Amino acid sequence: MFTLDQEHLEIREEARAVAASVAQYAAEADELDVVHRPMAQAVKASGLTRYVIPAAYGGANETLDPLAIAIVREEFAAVSAHLDSLYGMQGVGSYAITVGGSDALRAEWLPKVLSLDAIAAIALTEVEIGSDLRSVSTELREEGDEIVITGEKSFITNAPEAAFFCVLGREGDGYSMAFVPADTPGVTVTSGPDLIAPHIIGGVTFDEVRVPKENRLGETGKAFSLMLQVLAVFRATVAGASLGIGRAALEEALKHTQTREQFGKPLLNLGAVSQKLALSWAELEAARALTYSAAAQAAAAPLAHIAETSMAKVVATETAGRVADRAVQSMGRFGLVRGSDIERHYRNSRPGRIYEGSTEVLLDSLARQLSKRTKAALENGGGIL
Repeated sequence: MFTLDQEHLEIREEARAVAASVAQYAAEADELDVVHRPMAQAVKASGLTRYVIPAAYGGANETLDPLAIAIVREEFAAVSAHLDSLYGMQGVGSYAITVGGSDALRAEWLPKVLSLDAIAAIALTEVEIGSDLRSVSTELREEGDEIVITGEKSFITNAPEAAFFCVLGREGDGYSMAFVPADTPGVTVTSGPDLIAPHIIGGVTFDEVRVPKENRLGETGKAFSLMLQVLAVFRATVAGASLGIGRAALEEALKHTQTREQFGKPLLNLGAVSQKLALSWAELEAARALTYSAAAQAAAAPLAHIAETSMAKVVATETAGRVADRAVQSMGRFGLVRGSDIERHYRNSRPGRIYEGSTEVLLDSLARQLSKRTKAALENGGGIL
């Protein structure tokens, strides 16, 4: 097991208290595709966004602490996927500014992200492009003192509510990123589609959008590594959110099976049921240990530990899916009731295996790393892992 220090234990308790304070809104908020204002206010009042912004702009640490963010997301997601997304996307959507933005951009926008006065978004995927981000068709080019952006982005979290977008596109033979305020002329945002786990999501069209060249994020033609750094930091936090959803589903099943009697005894005393739930507990604990370890490693060198954060995301999201499915099965017909908490957790457990790197894409990347390590070990001696 991974043992949390006192600081991170206190972060967990703080996040758990915030989540409990808005639990009454969870079912309502998790059906929305717009910001739930009481939940947003709770996140703002909590001050926990200090962990997604560096200290120079009001945050808690000089560099972001992925373990702290993962812990907060676990507690938030255990109550509401909407609450988790409101929190997590403030980090995902703004991290390219933190790492690659100018001092002026950071000074103007990161305090607004901290206070939730600006909802953050990162625009990566397109209508025809999901995980294959090297094939994006959005184009960036410099004209005088401006960057011109043309293209269409799809399935962008927070799009209808965002104050800005960090946009990935091609520039010459490379990839660049630019900061684009949502009210810039030429930016058009549409809502939807409706998802099985409702989400603030939409499409964004950039029609010859012009921003000052000072809005460039990272180096010209070399921003793909910046985008990978965003994912390397926040994949471990997606894993944290999945742990929360899985834990909530397991707790629902445990409460039901302890109080529901069949064959003269609680369902939890029936071997087939109890063993499923015990296995879920074991798998969640193993996934949590991997997630916390990967998040801690990513703090100092995200790209150096992208394999570990990818593993954590695969293991935690897949575990949450299995745990939620077993929970529904253990609750029998009561697990199938529309509008119940278990139905909500079951639906919310599904998207994590797709966004920010699908399981299949991440496993393919990990397999290539295994191949390289094996080849090097055979040529040079030594162990593979």
